[in-house]
Amino acid sequence: MILWEHFDKNEWYILSMLVIAYGAIWLLPKRLPRSLLIAGLVWGFASSTLFDFTIGGGLMDFYRVNDTNRYELTDLLVYFMFAPFGYFFVYFFEVMKITRKTVIPYILGWTVLGVAVEWVSEQMGMTTYQHGYRLEYNVAVFLAVQTVMAVSYMYMKKHRLIGWQ
Repeated sequence: MILWEHFDKNEWYILSMLVIAYGAIWLLPKRLPRSLLIAGLVWGFASSTLFDFTIGGGLMDFYRVNDTNRYELTDLLVYFMFAPFGYFFVYFFEVMKITRKTVIPYILGWTVLGVAVEWVSEQMGMTTYQHGYRLEYNVAVFLAVQTVMAVSYMYMKKHRLIGWQ
């Protein structure tokens, strides 16, 4: 692992997103138990890592993160950058009182947000698609990840498997 190839706009973008995302977690009213904070962060980290090591620079090599295909320190920071999105997904699920009737529009909204963030990430040089892969293909990834998270969360909440008092 190298520190970074060039410290430029993509590294500044990652650092800025980290400060904004974790700052938002710290500033938002605490409406969820700590166990959900941790579960959301782990889900965001794990799902971004899974897809990065399969369709990203791993098995299929459809996109490059940052300046090079070599692993940089800032590549690791990218996983921590995406981790808060798992928490925000659950946080706003509760704030907006999402039900079985409203979960599909909620997932579609998060998919649009995910594509927007990926588009900005591409513009900032954090992600470079290659080998015919296109930004639009991420829609399937977002739909799958968020559907699994929504169904899992609704199941855990219904059966009180999470840290609610």
